[in-house]
Amino acid sequence: MGTLADNPAAIAAEPLPTLDERWELIQLVAASEQFSRSTRLHDFLLYVGKQSLKEGCREIHEQEIGTKVFGRPASYDRTADNIVRVNATELRKRIDSYFETAGASQPVIFEMPRGAYRLIFRRRPSHQPAPSAPVLALPVQEPPLIAHDPQRPTSPRSRILRHFALPVATVCFAALSALLYLQNRTLHQALDPWEDHPALAAFWSAFLDSHRQTDLVLPDDSASVAEDISRTPISLDDYISRTFVDHIQSGSLSTDRKQDVNEVLNHNLVTFGAVTAGQALLGEIPATYPHDLALARFFSAEQIKRDNVILIGGKKAVPWDYLFDDQLNFVTDFDYVHGVAVIRNRNPLPGELALYPASAASAVIAYLPNPSHTGNIILLAGSDAAATGAAAAFLTSDTHMQDLRNRFHADRYPYFEVLLKTTRFSGTSFDAQLVAFRTYPNLR
Repeated sequence: MGTLADNPAAIAAEPLPTLDERWELIQLVAASEQFSRSTRLHDFLLYVGKQSLKEGCREIHEQEIGTKVFGRPASYDRTADNIVRVNATELRKRIDSYFETAGASQPVIFEMPRGAYRLIFRRRPSHQPAPSAPVLALPVQEPPLIAHDPQRPTSPRSRILRHFALPVATVCFAALSALLYLQNRTLHQALDPWEDHPALAAFWSAFLDSHRQTDLVLPDDSASVAEDISRTPISLDDYISRTFVDHIQSGSLSTDRKQDVNEVLNHNLVTFGAVTAGQALLGEIPATYPHDLALARFFSAEQIKRDNVILIGGKKAVPWDYLFDDQLNFVTDFDYVHGVAVIRNRNPLPGELALYPASAASAVIAYLPNPSHTGNIILLAGSDAAATGAAAAFLTSDTHMQDLRNRFHADRYPYFEVLLKTTRFSGTSFDAQLVAFRTYPNLR
């Protein structure tokens, strides 16, 4: 009698698990390592999973997911905001990763086919080999024992092998030990990035929370370029609702310039300086802490109220910065007439300027509570992307952070703002020096 492996039709005919069992499988995948660091993808999977199990569900629409999972308004423009498609690609990869690793033994698997958002369940095909024809066992003859003759001469090749065997084995063992040491050190640094860095440990352990997600938000440089073309700032309300696109298209720009704006906004542009800053800041988050990397245009008001958040970039590329404008003393701004970034000092102290050009000060770091006072916010804004990267380097330097703590005359970092001047070499920022600061101990 053949097995199920011999009969694919029998595998296909075998009934799938019940709805409850399929829901348990979805929850198991959502709770796996692949989804533990991304609340957004975790919620995405649970939503499409729950909808897929509803009787009569033939399809789940992109607009519905954008509204229910990502907090977009019901009438948002999917052609200008592709948040669902971008995250769906990553969701499919993580589902496949789970069933190839931790879920490799699961008899039932599911997938979300490309171009659709409904989960499809199927039984995993068996890989057992088909039974082969019986093999006649033959008696095995033992080789004759050869007595060792101490007088028997050894060959030159044998002597060479014996001569080099120990040194080669020693070198291999040393290389293996070095590799294991480096792997262990890398893992240890990922779990405890602040070891032997007391100032960084004091700051980042206060900012982060092992039970609260930290979102690193990269700038939407497409929006920044659109502002440069239209010479019109984009407010946070217009950015969230995407109505700024309509305002630009109905404005006085030429047809060619309007087409340029559309082309720019159809791409997710991010500068190298912002990526460098994000990479440096990610290195300060222990691997076991929940965290996510997002683009400003795919971020939501719910996340900024709920999570710890690091906003990388100024208001032109990160309109979410407008939420904190009224709390800040050092405010990044842009002179659209002259096309240059400036920093305003709302309440100058003796010796300080009211307006800092990029040559005098080029970056601001602000550490504040989030809008709901349940988590923390870091804003890094520079006069350009390189200055923003230098601000991130300042925030990840134990030397700079220790100097800052000494100036605060406090064991614990209060909420603060710092104004920095970045030093350049061949056009690239490589260091930042403190120009001025403010502390807000009463916000705690």
